[in-house]
Amino acid sequence: MTQAMDLNADLGEGSVHEADIMPFISSANIACGGHAGDQESMRDSLRLAARYGVAAGAHPGFPDREGFGRRELHFAPADVTGFVREQIEALKAVAAREGVRLSHVKPHGMLYNMAVMDEGLASAIARAAAHSGVRLYYGLAGEHSVMLRAARQAGLQAVGKALADRGYAPDGSLWPRSRSGTLLDQAAAVAQGVRLALHGRTTAVSGEPVAVPARTLCLHGDGPEAASLARALRVALETAGVWLSAPSPAV
Repeated sequence: MTQAMDLNADLGEGSVHEADIMPFISSANIACGGHAGDQESMRDSLRLAARYGVAAGAHPGFPDREGFGRRELHFAPADVTGFVREQIEALKAVAAREGVRLSHVKPHGMLYNMAVMDEGLASAIARAAAHSGVRLYYGLAGEHSVMLRAARQAGLQAVGKALADRGYAPDGSLWPRSRSGTLLDQAAAVAQGVRLALHGRTTAVSGEPVAVPARTLCLHGDGPEAASLARALRVALETAGVWLSAPSPAV
């Protein structure tokens, strides 16, 4: 029996491979001026998404271009809500001019990683998404996900997200980047993506089984291998009977 899974990628960040990735994904998270992105890049990404029928979403991050949004920064919750909403609204304005409706929000980099464990931060981000009128929110998959709980409390539709190309810890969190095994090669990432889509679980880097009940799989879109991985994963998913489809807001 066919089942649906979304395949998303982080785009609009200056990668020359973006046009090669877009045909193989079903939703795109577009940088909108925090860690990367400007009016021109947002427009280009939105046009590509529209050309290939890909759902377009906002990918807000810390206002930290020098560190590409990957440095741990600390802001008051109101300030987080402010800069996240500002970024979403910037993309929303460009999307309106292009005739594209934004479907979702997925935080970037360290903003995302910190929100996984910080309920106050997660709530501040979710409030910004809700105020912007976007209904879907992509956050770390899991029964006890802080991000997804904050999204629901803000009135958003929470969408559990897994990473095909990252190793997992036994508790369902991502394996630390500082340790070996955090980044999977293409064959391992494809195999993990199919397991996650079909069974909602995978094997942790340390060997234990781990449940990851995801509706969307994420790929990093900023490397030369991204397009090859996107294509290989899409082919493997469809071969396994998985239909690629972006989530739709509940009526």
